[in-house]
Formats: sequence, C-alpha cells, structure tokens
Amino acid sequence: IGKSQGLEFTFELSEESKKKLGRKFANYQVFTTRPDTIYGVTYSALAAEHPIVKYMIDHALLDAETAEAITHIANSSERDRAQADKEGYALGIDVIHPLTGEKIPVWTANFVLASYGGGAVMAVPAHDERDFDFASRYGLPIRRVIEGGEALPYTGTGALIESGRFSCTDSADAKEAIINYFDERGIGKGTINYKLRNWGVSRQRYWGAPIPFVHCQQCGLVPEKAENLPITLPEDVEITGEGNPLESHPTWKHCSCPQCGQAAIRETDTLDTFVQSSWYQLRYATDPQKWELMGIDRKEANYWLPVDQYIGGIEHAILHLLYARFFTKVLRDMGQCDIDEPFERLLTQGMVLKEGAKMSKSKGNTVDPDALIDQYGADTARLFILFAAPPQKELEWNDSAVEGAFRFIKKLYSRKAKVSHKTLPDIDHSVLSSASKEARAKVYDALKKSTEVYENSFAFNTLIAASMEALNALDKQEDETVWSEGIYILLNLLEPIIPHVATELSEHLFARENLSAAIPVREEVFIQDSVTLAVTINGKKRTLIAVSPDASKEEILTAAREAGSRWLEGMVTIKEIVVPGKLVNLVVKPA
Repeated sequence: IGKSQGLEFTFELSEESKKKLGRKFANYQVFTTRPDTIYGVTYSALAAEHPIVKYMIDHALLDAETAEAITHIANSSERDRAQADKEGYALGIDVIHPLTGEKIPVWTANFVLASYGGGAVMAVPAHDERDFDFASRYGLPIRRVIEGGEALPYTGTGALIESGRFSCTDSADAKEAIINYFDERGIGKGTINYKLRNWGVSRQRYWGAPIPFVHCQQCGLVPEKAENLPITLPEDVEITGEGNPLESHPTWKHCSCPQCGQAAIRETDTLDTFVQSSWYQLRYATDPQKWELMGIDRKEANYWLPVDQYIGGIEHAILHLLYARFFTKVLRDMGQCDIDEPFERLLTQGMVLKEGAKMSKSKGNTVDPDALIDQYGADTARLFILFAAPPQKELEWNDSAVEGAFRFIKKLYSRKAKVSHKTLPDIDHSVLSSASKEARAKVYDALKKSTEVYENSFAFNTLIAASMEALNALDKQEDETVWSEGIYILLNLLEPIIPHVATELSEHLFARENLSAAIPVREEVFIQDSVTLAVTINGKKRTLIAVSPDASKEEILTAAREAGSRWLEGMVTIKEIVVPGKLVNLVVKPA
C-alpha cells in the first residue's frame, strides 16, 4: 500500500545545532524517492510531531508564537493539513549535506507527515511541486539539478547537472548509482517505504467490543485475564447522546486489578466495529458448535472462503477492505487459514439521492420505508430501487417512478388468467403467428440476459427492462401456450427482485416448479422469418422493407428500390450501400 522505493540516509546536525539542542540529537533519518535530485536540496523539513521539534518547544528554544503555531499544526489531522495552504517555521538549526558538506537550514512544515519516512524530508524545490511552493512562499533557494522543461518545478527525468561526479548521468541511472554510492560508504541505503498509518481503534461509545484493559493505581495499565474474556457490555446503560455511556455507568467500570487484586477502573473505550467485521467471515465459516473450542477452524475457513462477492458503500471500499485484507494476511501468517485475499469481487454501491442530495437521517430527507410498504408493498420498493439505476450508480428517488413500478407488478399479476399450462409447455415455434414469435424472442432474450446480470454485471435495471418488454410483447398476442411459457419464465427471472408476488403466482400457477427449474434457452426463437431494414435516400430515412434473413445483396437492393421508387423518380443512383441487419442507403442526384 503506497509502496515507494528510494534512498534512506542521515542528515548530520551541524556542530552549532547539536550544541543548541543540548547534544540530545546528533542526526535524523530522511527518505527520498528521488535520490537523483539530492544535489538540489536547499532545505530540510520536519513534521510538527518530530522529536527534535517537540524538544525545542518543551525547552523554549522557539519563541512562544512559533511554538503555539507548530503545536496547532501537530494537533491538526493529516487530512486537514493536506487541504491547508503550505505553512512552516524556521527552527534555527542546520544539517550538513552528506555529499557537498554545505549547511542546509531546517524548517518544520505542515506538509511533512510523522507517519511517513520518519517525519523528515529533504526538500528539492526545483524538482518537486510541494517543495517549490513552500520555497517560493518563504524565499528559500531553488537550485536546478536536472535538465528538461522550460519552467520550474520540473518533475520529469533528464540528465543531471551541478551534481558532482553524477553530472551528465541520466536521472534513471543516477538513482541507482547514488543509492549504491551511499550504500558503499555506509552513509545510507536503498529502502522501501509504505504509506501505512496507525489505525486509531478506540471509540468513546457504547456500541463496540470493550477494550480488555484495566487502569490500576498500583500497576498502571493492565490487560484483563484471558479467563475473564470477553468483557460484556452492560444492558442497563443509559444512552443520553452526551459523552460515553460506559464512562457514566454507575457500576460497570469498577473492577479488580487482574494483577494485584486492588480496586481498579475498567477501560471504557470500545473498539471500532471494523476490528470485528474485518475477520468475522472467517468466524462465520466455522461451525458454531466449535465456537467455544476455537476461534477459526482452518479446514472450514479454507473450504468456504474467500467470499465470492463483496457489496458495500464507498466508505467500505476505502477502510473496511483495507482492514479486512490486513487481518486476513495476518491470520494467514499465524496459520489460522490459507487464504491470501478475503474477497474475490467488489461491487461498490451508489448513494440514494433525493432532490440531488444524499439521503440521510441528519438531513431529514429520508423516505419512510414503512409508509412505502404499507401503500405499495415491499416488492414495489425493491423493484423501483433496482430499476431506477445500476447498483454502482447514484439513485435519484422519484415518487412517480415508484407508482410506475407498482403498475408493472399489478399488470403482471393480472395476467395470471392467461396461463393455461401447469408446467413449461412444448411449443412448435414454426406454426406461431409473427406476434407470438416476437413475444417468445423477447421472453428468451430476458432469460439470456438474466445469466449475465445475476452472475456478473448485477445490472438489474436491464433485466427488469427486458422483462417489461417481454410482458408488453406477450400482450400483443393471444396464444395461451406462449402466455404460459412466458409467465413461467418471467416469474423465475423476477423472483429474486419481487419475491413475494413471484412466489405467490408461481405457487398458484406452477406449484413453484418454475422457481427451481433450470430453463434452457431455446435458440430457435431467435431465428427470424424476416428482417426489417430502414431505407434511406441521401441519408434521410424514407421507408422500411422486410426481407428474408438469407436475402442476397441484390434482392435487398431490388426491394429497397421498389419501396423507395417515389423518391427515385428523375434521379440517378450514384452509390448503393447495404448495412446487414440495419439499413439500405441510396445515394442519388438529379438526372
């Protein structure tokens, strides 16, 4: 995660700086992914939380105003810092450039994060946009060391200049050469960093697993004994909306120290619920009868997992997937399972919007599902939600569209009287009317689509649309066997979407046989007696023709000329174009 390869080396503090810091610090580590730009370093920057910065604040080595500003940065979240303007303060200390020996001023800057690269960076403003912005704001030197580009900062590659023994070397080669140079002399080494950050797992709320630690005045922070786990939540808690209910509970937090037996206070923070849900699929795969004996049954976990399909909101895609992958790999390394990845596939579902805004309780723009179900039934709500948009897209709530979904279900239900067979009928397609043939083609087209939708795309809206088209096509014909076949298949397709209506009708009409049947697609229904083609003259649609699917090009053109004869009078045909299965275009000009 956030893997970056580069050079890790030490910036030695100047003698004056060591003295200023009470000789508590001699140097600090920095990491760079661009060792080829090292000769362009004009300042170094530390995170506000860096030990040197904290020491200078604690020992009043910075003026009060600067110390207060740096403390404010340290108390800001990394996200807030990323969005803020570049801000920094000179610390009045210097480091020695490891190759040139020159003094480099040290600053603290809000863009340097303690969680990455040790919280210290070398700054090359000529070849890094962030460093350039900071240097420009505070008037720091900018030194080009790579050729290329007209304006600075230039972040690309090129030949090194003003770079000592490495001048004229291509930057790609110089990276490796400079890392090797540092490594051979023991002043640095090639290394890999990851943008992994600490996960704050404690929450000041009731809902969550209590953190099993005890605060004892004699022993300090003490882990609870294993035989006392799990620590259960009190059921008589009072949720007021203010503060942590566990903290204010009159008795729950009072306990004995597991180590010395003295009166102690239980930790009242609870774990982020992601701690449990990051590995609970492994627990669920274990037979419940074994839960008291083991946490995870390795054999059963390997049998059932990984999870085939993960469905969640975008916030889960960022956080929960990250944590679940971490837990899975740790448990794999511990021998609890042999699974490398927890989930095979991800579907990130879209938000539900109302009048363009995300539907949420805090905004008060939610729709009461109980009222909707009371008026239309649960199947209508399900059908509307799945028909309104693909699950990956945002869904705009529309009351009139809900009414449309209700009408379709009523229409489907009312067609039960058309069904004459209790099972899937055997139909001779060749003797059917064209309307019945078209209806069968639409029904089997929906059946074909269902496999792709349910197994791969989850684009339920396309399956619903195909089912609606099929029902409309059935309405245009009267053959009872075609109706029986059509309803048999449509109820099978729609059962996951509108289970109540589909199950009731299937029970009444087919004794549910259609719901468990494996229905094959009959390819003969897609064989057409004729193909309808548009006839365009000079690009403008004029008429339609029906021809045999096997008609030759000349037969098609003859039919097109006859159908379009009124527009061809007094014209000379320049070009004739046939697009198979779609159209015929005749290009003409006055005779």
